[in-house]
Amino acid sequence: MTILTVAAEPALKDALNSLYEKYNRCIFVHPDPLEFLYLYDDPLDREITGLIASSLAYGRVAQILKSVSSVLERMSPSPSSYIERSSAKKIAADFSGFKHRFTTGGELSEMLVGIKAVREKYGSLYACFKGGFDNDSDTVMPALQKFTEELGDGFVCRKNSLLPEPERGSACKRLHLFLRWMVRSDDVDPGDWEDIPPSKLVVPLDTHMYRICRAIGLTKRRQADMRTALDITESFKRILPHDPVRYDFTLTRLGMWGDPDLELLLGETKMREVA
Repeated sequence: MTILTVAAEPALKDALNSLYEKYNRCIFVHPDPLEFLYLYDDPLDREITGLIASSLAYGRVAQILKSVSSVLERMSPSPSSYIERSSAKKIAADFSGFKHRFTTGGELSEMLVGIKAVREKYGSLYACFKGGFDNDSDTVMPALQKFTEELGDGFVCRKNSLLPEPERGSACKRLHLFLRWMVRSDDVDPGDWEDIPPSKLVVPLDTHMYRICRAIGLTKRRQADMRTALDITESFKRILPHDPVRYDFTLTRLGMWGDPDLELLLGETKMREVA
């Protein structure tokens, strides 16, 4: 379904790399829930923080930051230690009054108890994900499916606003955002999960990313679903096979800012086409 031509790939790659070098820096992270991972040195703290922050990454950014901060304050000083020492009953009590848009304290507590169960079974979220990972798979999707099943194994109701089900066709933007943070390693992404190849990642597809990618010819699909996320990922693999998610942070920043550099990348005509 992709419409990017072979002739256009080198020029687009040059433009994307130029933007990456300019904007893929820590000084441009705020406001982004990724910044909460920088508060911790221990990978066990970072992976729990990453799952919480990415799971709550919907809605207005100010509210996202406020909600994530509220959760982490209750788990201070170490999310990992809090999960280890707290019973399911205590977790439920600690977050009984929590609310983030349509996510309830009960849903958040279920996910935290799911993290606790995974930690007790595997030792870490990383070990759980790696246990379901097969390097022969084209993407992380099969491992992600097993990972969400493990996290949601004890849920009273399988449906949970914080944990989408990949097999249902959702783009799973927040889960793929979490994996980007965990797997990639550069000036922005911490990359603690070293044995998972970045080449297997899938683009975290939101409205900003979809509009930009459609405008520059990386997909012609008309719905921002999982098939489109995979289609766009394949286009990025033609440009950068070993790291197809490399440009995600940069492009989403430009999409939110309405930066002049984005207009130069897209061209005025293409900007009008997706307006």
